[in-house]
Parts: sequence; structure tokens; C-alpha cells
Amino acid sequence: MTESIEYRHDCPLDPVEVARVFDASGINRPTADLPRIARMFAAPSLVISAWHDGHLVGVSRSLTDYCYCCYMSDLAVDRAFQGKGIGRELIRRTQGIIGDEVSLILWSAPGAKSYYPSVGFQQVENAFVIRRKR
Repeated sequence: MTESIEYRHDCPLDPVEVARVFDASGINRPTADLPRIARMFAAPSLVISAWHDGHLVGVSRSLTDYCYCCYMSDLAVDRAFQGKGIGRELIRRTQGIIGDEVSLILWSAPGAKSYYPSVGFQQVENAFVIRRKR
């Protein structure tokens, strides 16, 4: 099935479709707040999307300076398409664009912690956060 997946770089995305993929992926995002989803994807530094038969099935969104660091703030694949290498390919394509001088950083959702080491991420202990209030 992955051979029929089309990947797009910085393609405009419909917030309704993004919310659907987030919900279908199992990650927690403010999908009931479509204006907020639209703002999240309005001007990101790097968005890669995965499409199957014209339907959005996966998305990655990263903020980067393209020279030192890149924060992958979203990686979501519809559960019906998980386990087919789409998440791995979204990560690979992000790395291909940012290059090998740039660290790729992400903050894992609790349910995805076991996934990231399998695709090359190393867990770090020196991260800090000020959590959002909503």
C-alpha cells in the first residue's frame, strides 16, 4: 500500500482534513478548534503530507532554522495506515530537507514513546518545558 502513497512538501492543507488525521492517528490535538488547527499550519517552516488516492493520511509539521535545529511538533498517521512506513518516510523526508547539520528534535506523545527509538531517535534527559495552559 505504501507504493500508492504520494508525499507533498509544503502543500496547503484543509484544517478539517488535518483534524480528521489527528483524530484518526490517536494523538491529542485541539481538533475541535478548527481555527486553531488552521493557525497551526498557516505558516510553519516545514510541512510534509502523505496522501492515498487523494486523501490526506499522514502529516508532519516542523519548525526549523534549516541550519542548526528542527523541532518536529507533529507527526501523525491515520491508524488505518500505521505500520506501513509512512511515519518513517515523513521523518526521512524532513531529514532530507533539513540536512545533516541540523538536529531533529521532538516531544513524544505518551503512547508513541516506544516508536521513536525504532526510527532512529535517541531519548534525552535534558529537556525542559513550560506547558501550555489550554
